[in-house]
Amino acid sequence: MQRQRIKNILPLLALLLLSACTPQVRDAQQKDTLPQIYPDYTDIIVPCNIAPLNFMFTDENVDAVSLILTSENDNYTLTKRGKKLVIPLKDWKNWTEKHKGKTSEVQTFARINGTWIKYKSFTWDIVTDEIDAYITYRLIEPGFEVWNALQIEERCIENFDSKILADNSLMQTRCMNCHIHGGDKGQYSFFYLRGEGGGTILNRGKDLRKVALKNDQMSGSTVYGDFHSSGKYGVYSTNFIMPAFHSMESKRLEVYDSNSDLCIADFDNNKMILSPLTADSTKFETFPTFSADGKKIYFCSSEISHPLPAKVDELHYSLCSISFDEEKGEWGTQVDTLYNARINGGSANFPKASPDGKYLLFTLSDYGTFPIWHKEADLYLLNLQTGEVHNLTETNSNKSDTYHSWSRNSRWFAFASKRGDGQYGRVYFAYLDKEGNSHKAFVLPQKDPEKDFLNLKSYNIPDLSATSMPYDAKVIEKINRERQAEKFY
Repeated sequence: MQRQRIKNILPLLALLLLSACTPQVRDAQQKDTLPQIYPDYTDIIVPCNIAPLNFMFTDENVDAVSLILTSENDNYTLTKRGKKLVIPLKDWKNWTEKHKGKTSEVQTFARINGTWIKYKSFTWDIVTDEIDAYITYRLIEPGFEVWNALQIEERCIENFDSKILADNSLMQTRCMNCHIHGGDKGQYSFFYLRGEGGGTILNRGKDLRKVALKNDQMSGSTVYGDFHSSGKYGVYSTNFIMPAFHSMESKRLEVYDSNSDLCIADFDNNKMILSPLTADSTKFETFPTFSADGKKIYFCSSEISHPLPAKVDELHYSLCSISFDEEKGEWGTQVDTLYNARINGGSANFPKASPDGKYLLFTLSDYGTFPIWHKEADLYLLNLQTGEVHNLTETNSNKSDTYHSWSRNSRWFAFASKRGDGQYGRVYFAYLDKEGNSHKAFVLPQKDPEKDFLNLKSYNIPDLSATSMPYDAKVIEKINRERQAEKFY
């Protein structure tokens, strides 16, 4: 009994000892610089439904830290041993609910060699515009040559809950391509299981299906794709993808197409719909996506005029569009160019239309179709009303920024960035205000702010969804094992 009583008292004594030397009760040395912290959560706009913005001081000599949040006449204080400031979820939710639509001043302190340091404060603008609650990504080692240990994970952005949607260790270590959502709530989704007996796992809010999106007229299997807003159709590219390795560290790998066309899948009738305008033997067509209203298809196109891979640096993709008739299930009769790479330079990839129909977000790199290893790759925004294109300089970094998706309110987008060490991709979020201005990006919050250093996997193709997927890795393993892929014609 006595031993248990002492055990119960020890944590309280430790807390009292720490509190006795917090900056609230003793003077701290003022330092006129921002704290060196990871993640960099200084002066950012955040959605009111985000998980706690936990962070750590990067100075190894820090042995205690403190935080004061202030908004109007309210404040919140947290003091911790070590160098990590981990805010309890309940405390954080109470604060963000009470102060959404307002600016919180963040004052930080660190104890170094027995002396408390007070750093220059920064701000968190907590906006009422929420971000979609879930983000899905593929966890993969950062190299094309290693794909035999990968997972597709779904993470709740509002807290730290996660689940594995697919695990290739359960499926003979076969390759799994990335997970894509569709619909206004993300109720549709698909991803590929490659190899013998594989197929596309299709989720349309009913029973999961395993389908083979290919017919005899198609040159290859589908690769990149997107859902129509109705959920009835999907638009895809058929790519023969070739790898080539660089000797330069900044560009470890180049990937290019030896052939690529576009096709539409009619999911209700198990039918592939083709068009000669998007199966042009003189062009590479890739990265198709539907417009918000489903009446257009945006895609990237490049002239086939140079030998590959020798002249891959002369391969430039333009942004194009073609109409689509949902009622008839027919392609349009004319291809329009929205961004001409031959005139304006660079190479456009991964167009994604904002749900409000105003913008097209895309990646622009110097050349080619694989910007993940191009450190110059940046996010650009095309105004679909005016045709104006501008670099999202407030959001971009000096490393690869690409693989993006929109939140359904068109105020937030997620993307993958290698701005940390140039090797590992992480999930970042950025705010787009009503005037079309993007703001400083911040990384996906983690319960342990050190997790990004400990997890030796890249977060590949992050995709936002308002809802959680109705399955997990065990369900996918059973479908893969027991079902044959439905044929399309």
